[in-house]
Amino acid sequence: MSAGMKAGLPWLLLGAALVALPLVYAEPYPLHIIIVILIWSFAYTSWSVMGRFGLVSLGHGGFMGVGAYVTALAWNNWGLTPWLGIPLALLCAAALAVVVAWPCFRFRITGHYFALVTLALSGIVLQVITATRDITGGSLGYTPERIQGGSALLAFQFTDKVTWYYIALAVWAAGLIIWFAVQRSMIRYALEAISEDEDASAAAGVNVTFEKLKITVLSAVMTAMAGALYCQYQMFISPDTVSGISISLQIVFAVVVGGIYVALGPTVGAVITILLAETLRIFFGPAAVGWDNLIYGLLLVLFIIFLPKGIVGSLADLGRATPRPAGVAAVRDRPA
Repeated sequence: MSAGMKAGLPWLLLGAALVALPLVYAEPYPLHIIIVILIWSFAYTSWSVMGRFGLVSLGHGGFMGVGAYVTALAWNNWGLTPWLGIPLALLCAAALAVVVAWPCFRFRITGHYFALVTLALSGIVLQVITATRDITGGSLGYTPERIQGGSALLAFQFTDKVTWYYIALAVWAAGLIIWFAVQRSMIRYALEAISEDEDASAAAGVNVTFEKLKITVLSAVMTAMAGALYCQYQMFISPDTVSGISISLQIVFAVVVGGIYVALGPTVGAVITILLAETLRIFFGPAAVGWDNLIYGLLLVLFIIFLPKGIVGSLADLGRATPRPAGVAAVRDRPA
């Protein structure tokens, strides 16, 4: 068996197991949790697409909110099917990313300052949604209208969780494909060079502003897609669940904990965040509101200090480490 086939075999086995899962076990509640994990995994992967190149954004909660609310508002107010509403939401997210990111990259606003700009973006989107309560429902939330005897496919509204599972699985797989496509593309080398030294990259002929803008728009569009999908699945959205600073920080936490430089890192982060939130909700109920964010913050500090490559990244490093033969070690360590 060739090296390429050996490397691809685990992915084929994982894919086959996930495809077959609903055929073997289709209990509604566990399936619901898996669907939510897959949707959020896609959102976290969207952030890691740009975050692993040093472009730390704290505004992805804003992009996710745009994706969810534009899709729902287009359906309720104009009767626009989500098959058209979702592309419209993605265009809005892309335009917002360009408006915010282009001046930052053009005028060399990087590092902490770029993170603060995106943090402000997340807060602005949250405030706009909350302030326009006559349109968006404000802090009370917003519910897309359910179809009455129409086409579930046209309305993108399905009551069967198995259907939603396969939709979420396909989107999650698309996120991994995009991650690997970026990994194998020339843009990766350009962005790695930019993260090391922008001036040297520009001198070598790299269009710094354009390359950074491309990856930012791609990440924003993917995140908006996650928001739209989450809206269609839950059929209820609110500023706290799909937008705002808390969602942005949750995304960063999950990616850092899972592993920012490995494809499955965001997925592992999604498993941890979703299961943590569900555990707190089941055992503590309303009394645990906000506890998850507190735990996220504490764990984020610990992981940054002690496990900066995250769980999957650290395990990958451990697997690549090969112990030295005892004889070689003895000869090397023998005093002169």
